[in-house]
Amino acid sequence: MVDQVAEDWARLGAVADAVLYEGYLLYPYRRSSVKNRVRWQFGVLLPRNWVERGGPVTPGISGSADSWYQRTECLLRVRSADPVVRVRVRYLHLQRKQVEAAGGDAGYRPVESLRTADGVTRLSFEEAVPRETELVLDLAELLRGGRTADVGAPAGAEYEPLPAGAGRIVRRRREVRARTTVLAEPLAPGLYRLCVRTENTGEAADPGEPRGAVLGQALLAAHTLLAADGAEFVSPADPPASLAGQARGCRNAFTFPVLGGAPPESGDGDGATGPLLLSAPIILPDHPQVAPESPGDLHDAAEIDEILTLRTMLLTDEEKAEARATDARAARILDRVETMPREVFERLHGTIRSLAPSRPPEPDRPAWWQEGGDDGLSPATDTVSVAGVPVGAGSRVRLCPRGRGADAQDMFLDGRSARVAAVFHDVGGDVHLAVTVDDDPAAELHGWYGRFHYFRTDEVEPLGGADAPGPPGPPRPGAPRPARPADRPEGERSDAHA
Repeated sequence: MVDQVAEDWARLGAVADAVLYEGYLLYPYRRSSVKNRVRWQFGVLLPRNWVERGGPVTPGISGSADSWYQRTECLLRVRSADPVVRVRVRYLHLQRKQVEAAGGDAGYRPVESLRTADGVTRLSFEEAVPRETELVLDLAELLRGGRTADVGAPAGAEYEPLPAGAGRIVRRRREVRARTTVLAEPLAPGLYRLCVRTENTGEAADPGEPRGAVLGQALLAAHTLLAADGAEFVSPADPPASLAGQARGCRNAFTFPVLGGAPPESGDGDGATGPLLLSAPIILPDHPQVAPESPGDLHDAAEIDEILTLRTMLLTDEEKAEARATDARAARILDRVETMPREVFERLHGTIRSLAPSRPPEPDRPAWWQEGGDDGLSPATDTVSVAGVPVGAGSRVRLCPRGRGADAQDMFLDGRSARVAAVFHDVGGDVHLAVTVDDDPAAELHGWYGRFHYFRTDEVEPLGGADAPGPPGPPRPGAPRPARPADRPEGERSDAHA
């Protein structure tokens, strides 16, 4: 069990590192690239007087907006007499790399680039240093008011001489002032609400100065890792039904907590719990993990490893030289790509994860519908009984996605009315309704191209006065057949990234 906890902690740490460096440097990894001139977009905690110069900030669940604090709240269910909670606060500390050429009144003068006698070009750029503070607290301390600790970082400077006395590289960091408070409150026997709040306690000398001028005082990509010994965290996104009310009472600001570690192989059907939690400034699912095929971070989890690797291979020699001069992490990416063994590259092409076992077809019922190929099924004319009402193409329904297990995007449609376009049966025998939302201005266009939202029959309510079920009319000649849930097997194709 100890080995499994250590393995899960290491796996979650790899995800946390991907969060830490998400967007740190984007393809094509050159300073001259436009997207590398606007960086530090997630989990940025700046001095309060700068953030609130125009008024208080509005809390949200993700950290794409600047703030001066983060707050994580989650449920903690105690399993032993002496539970312990470990909290790691992590962020990047901005470091300005300035290239200085020999000469000038002070002996050196700042320059944007410098080519030295060894033929290597150095570029001025913004780097970052990872910072981490760990707190270990028992339940008694958490209930007595918790603990507040300094998680800031001191100012500093390092000097690196360049060959043949051509100049030097100076790396300077400003002081970051920050603190984290961890405490808990009882909700029921054995159940507690845990709160972790991290604040930037520094002050900007001039609240009116531009954002770039105060980033040196900021916590960048700030996030929190939590581990429990003798207790377990309750999934904030998918809590057990018995704890759903208490979970809704948790208030998270500028961060989104999810369970970490490997997903359970089996459960009791009553939600998820686990000993690890990652509270990140970007929205992740429970039990996130970096695909094992990924050979290393590319700093852009919105992209696919294979595509980024191929693109990086196609950079010209001049572009690669600029990328190497921009940042040491970019140089390591280039080295990895240029020396990648063929078998490693081939693994990036994609992997099928956990295909669900197929279920034998029911008697006298085809397991897979194909247009013109299965006489027993017709999505445009089939109906299904919902609350005793026949529902088919043309019916109007109200959407009520399930709170547990529903797609996050579907939750935004809760309570909206929609029109059914087709009834589909998947290979597992489940029924899905393809719908277009009534107040969607592009609903007609979506129907024209066969782009629908899909809901199970227990996620809709028939609306009174609905149109009689019937075919919506002949499709446009040559229009593609609508994608169905049966076309997407219960597995996930991973392209080797988080």
